[in-house]
Amino acid sequence: MNWLLVIGRWSLVILTLSPLFRAELIAGEVSTFAGTGKKEYSGDGGLAREAGAGEPYGLTIGPDGALYFCDIAFHVIRKVDKEGRISTVAGSGKKGYAGDGGAATKALLAEPYEIKFDADSSMYFVEMMNNLVRKVDQSGAISTVAGTGKAGFSGDEGPARESTLNKPHSIALDGKGMLFICDIGNHRVRRVDLKSGLVTTLTGNGEKAVPKDGASFVNAPVSGPRALDFGPHGELVLALREGNSVYRLDLAQRQFVHLAGTGKPGFTGDGGPARVAALSGPKGVAVAPNGDIYLADTESHTVRVIRHHNAIIETVVGDGKKHDGPDGDPKLCGLARPHGVCVDSAGNVFIGDSENYRVRKLAVRSPNPIPK
Repeated sequence: MNWLLVIGRWSLVILTLSPLFRAELIAGEVSTFAGTGKKEYSGDGGLAREAGAGEPYGLTIGPDGALYFCDIAFHVIRKVDKEGRISTVAGSGKKGYAGDGGAATKALLAEPYEIKFDADSSMYFVEMMNNLVRKVDQSGAISTVAGTGKAGFSGDEGPARESTLNKPHSIALDGKGMLFICDIGNHRVRRVDLKSGLVTTLTGNGEKAVPKDGASFVNAPVSGPRALDFGPHGELVLALREGNSVYRLDLAQRQFVHLAGTGKPGFTGDGGPARVAALSGPKGVAVAPNGDIYLADTESHTVRVIRHHNAIIETVVGDGKKHDGPDGDPKLCGLARPHGVCVDSAGNVFIGDSENYRVRKLAVRSPNPIPK
């Protein structure tokens, strides 16, 4: 027996499996993190699992370690702290557009869709029905940073506050002073310089098309840019709802990099290359600390993941059918048109299970450590 060959093979296996070379996580169980399954606005001050929630959409982990989520049915943004207690941090529960300059909890909102935090702990969120993006500063005061409240397309190269958006759905912050907006009704991604306050178009020209891998994204058509997120190394990932695909926007080369989806709707491809899989209206995207990309694949009622180390796609929660749970086995836990997904620093996945009126948590467990 060639012992050197055997040793070499085992060394390769150890290097491949070692957490030092691939920070991979193994899925555990799904549990209900917030919501009772009833569409109601209730429970502030109590446990989130005993509170009513109405259509959770975008979610994020705040700088305080709490989970924040948008409740579009009741026009509020809510927070679940580390003790599992829920509160409202923006919105009064009434639909409208009012309150700038005052306390965020007294403001009127209209369907907040997604929420993110900047490096200075300011909270930004997009309101689809108000066609704008607003900010809550550390004092709790609310203001508008982009949009006039009216639908349209105008204002490039001018003040973002005077520009018009059309049903914006998602936002992302690069931590360097730039805000990115999925202006889905205009089939564009807009960019706001938060220092100067000026807005420009990053990609899109108002026409609908599925981009080609390697093509320039400057003034290029995009079909339904729905969700954005930055990865751990500054990579910007874009999911196209009507385009049923996922791309990385190479900001240095100004090119599309195709990551997943054929452009045609469907629910196929698990276990194979993500680029040839069929997606079904992805409406949420989140990049994990290890580079895995999670998708709320809304119309297949699942959460799927594109693995960073091999570009393979898998379904991690849901069975492709619309139903409610049960909690436990991720593959048997039914979802109902999930719209949001986020990942915490430990790799746990949170899901806006929108039409089950719940926030779900997919807990992860690390593989057994291999001795160094």
